[in-house]
Amino acid sequence: MTAAARATAKEALAQGRFLARVQVPMLSALSEKLELTFKKLRGLGRISESNIADAMREIRLAVLEADVDFTVTKNLIEAVRTQAVGEEVLRTVSPGQQIVKIFQDELVNILGGGTTALNLGGNQRILMVGLNGAGKTTTTAKLAYWLKKQGKRPLLIALDLYRPAAVQQLKVLADSLGAPIYCPEAGEKDPVKAAKASLVWLEQQGGGVALFDTAGRQEVDDALLDELKKVVSIVAPSETLLVADAATGQQAVSVASKFHSAVGVSGLIMTKLDGDARGGALLSMRQVTGCPVKFLGVGEKVDQLEVFHPDRMAQRILGMGDVVSLVEKAAQEIDEKEAMNMAKRMQEAKFDFNDFLSQMRMMKRLGPLEGLLGMLPGMGKIKDLGVSTDRMKHVEAIILSMTAKERTNPDILNGSRRKRIANGSGRPVVEVNQMLKQFDMMRKLMRNKGAMAQMAGGLMGGGMPGMSGMGGGMPKMGGGFSKMPKFRGGGGGRRRF
Repeated sequence: MTAAARATAKEALAQGRFLARVQVPMLSALSEKLELTFKKLRGLGRISESNIADAMREIRLAVLEADVDFTVTKNLIEAVRTQAVGEEVLRTVSPGQQIVKIFQDELVNILGGGTTALNLGGNQRILMVGLNGAGKTTTTAKLAYWLKKQGKRPLLIALDLYRPAAVQQLKVLADSLGAPIYCPEAGEKDPVKAAKASLVWLEQQGGGVALFDTAGRQEVDDALLDELKKVVSIVAPSETLLVADAATGQQAVSVASKFHSAVGVSGLIMTKLDGDARGGALLSMRQVTGCPVKFLGVGEKVDQLEVFHPDRMAQRILGMGDVVSLVEKAAQEIDEKEAMNMAKRMQEAKFDFNDFLSQMRMMKRLGPLEGLLGMLPGMGKIKDLGVSTDRMKHVEAIILSMTAKERTNPDILNGSRRKRIANGSGRPVVEVNQMLKQFDMMRKLMRNKGAMAQMAGGLMGGGMPGMSGMGGGMPKMGGGFSKMPKFRGGGGGRRRF
């Protein structure tokens, strides 16, 4: 592990004490029920076919409650049962672990087996289709941002001429990305005519990956499909990506099937996976439609689009985390030199509020903290870790209300200074006092190199120390760590020290 990665891990642990509550992640209910079922199996010294039958019944109910297609659920349970009752499994030293491995393999198979890359060969034209409200226009901009990071030159074409301000929305997003965009002439209402005109514009651009944002409807109808067929015949895309809303459940699967049969969808992008939707449509898509899921929309910002990895998703559903994706995200967003300098200041016990503000902003670039915690083994099932975007904003406001001298030397913050900072940040004095106490305790923890090494090592080594079986709590470490203050909730509530 690089020093930058270790510094990031330390900062994540330190900041966790300043935050408020974790949101419920997608498929969390399914993950919890599967964990309970597998925990029972692991606790059995020997496993009989009766034990397996009971477990399969519980798993079937959990999967169906997550809104997974009935046929997909039936095939999944039957495949796991067939392999689990084999003598070679029942006679192993840890049959419970073997069954978990079988379930994981079958889950990966249902999700698509392996990652399906975006087809950027041929004419490099990507057609974006879907219903209104699925986030098609925003996802088009997200994909343009992703392509730009891959070293490609995205070209955006606005063909949604029905939804009010759809063209203007895409133009604003394109301008923010610095990407060229084709907008039809004012008053143009024919997407087919606009598609023909856009091809002339594309030839003038001298090359790039073209993204066509098409019009949607409230529901799939013949008029929409006929129009899309004409656009497809003109554009001749190398990829036709369907943007589907995961929150609509099995309706998303039905929509995907209809689009695929009409215009030949080559891939899917599932959106709104950052909410508390059951998300079972994600598990059904590949099997029901035959189309691979290629990307996941995990937020509203243009950088919150992730390549879909079936094996990593299966690990997250089973509570095993996704450390690989976390490391990849950190490598993209974090300046290693900056992280190394911060780690050095931590080791030298020179950490001040300027450093903390820089680290907090660095963490914000990685995305919502609840999403990052879900990538750590064992952390996804813990709901009260104290993470809130609002709380981070409050802390940032308090720090920004300090003078440069106060940030460098927090020890000079007397009562009158704290009152001025509270007034400047719009937060109560008690909250300023609590944050200062916690910051002081965090600095004391950083001076205890043994405790920090144990925390960082436990985090990056496959789980937090003292959390064996994902059921334990934080260990009592030396240097006052066990006396860290406990947050009970949001920004202004009562807290106990």
